[in-house]
Amino acid sequence: MTDPQSAAVPAASAAARHLAQVEESTRHLLHTAAELKPEALAEPSALPGWTRGHVLAHLARNADSLVNLLTGARTGTDVPQYASHEDREQGIERDAPRPLEVQLADLRDSHERFLAAAALMADEAWAVQVRHRFGYLFPASDIPAKRLVELEYHHVDLDAGYTPAHWPESFATAQFRKLATGLAEEAGLPAVELVAEDTGDRAVIGTGEPALTVEGPVRALTAWLSGRSAGDGLRRTPDTALPQLPPMG
Repeated sequence: MTDPQSAAVPAASAAARHLAQVEESTRHLLHTAAELKPEALAEPSALPGWTRGHVLAHLARNADSLVNLLTGARTGTDVPQYASHEDREQGIERDAPRPLEVQLADLRDSHERFLAAAALMADEAWAVQVRHRFGYLFPASDIPAKRLVELEYHHVDLDAGYTPAHWPESFATAQFRKLATGLAEEAGLPAVELVAEDTGDRAVIGTGEPALTVEGPVRALTAWLSGRSAGDGLRRTPDTALPQLPPMG
């Protein structure tokens, strides 16, 4: 049986590392958002059906939802991430049309609430299991990493000049490994060998013997695997079309 105390220190260390990355990622996002023209918020983002205002509203409400999970881990209570799926959707729709200055203030304030909730966590609280809105359990120490994922992917989705080429290498590498693992033995996906030429990472996705090798920078590979690119900057051997990937989970 695992001793909770033995898991506390590495969990807290992992959380601290990702919290520092969340702070940097948030600064970059706020800089990009502040450069938008007010009318740009009503224009389409890279996500179907969402404006840029929807993306910013989602990021603010996501921060507050993770405060709920941190509070649950700290207090030992089952605090849901969102009150309901409908409440989540309504919050995004409600907040999407707000003026730019309101969106920026909300992003800053929700980020500060997230950091404040994280600062209250004792080492042992980071090892507590919390429940994702989809129902699965995961350690609270993963919450900062999940926030980082939201920030980096949706910063690209904002379609305002921040691209996968701007992702920190550590983020792109971690996501490459995670996404490739998730697509290993994916039924209906022909096998593809992936080679990250800059980091040396290799993986095989799909089923069967790979008949296609795809090479390129880890950021470009991650962009394709996550649906943020059609395969820009990737070399294919042989030079055939890339397979259709399932939507990112």
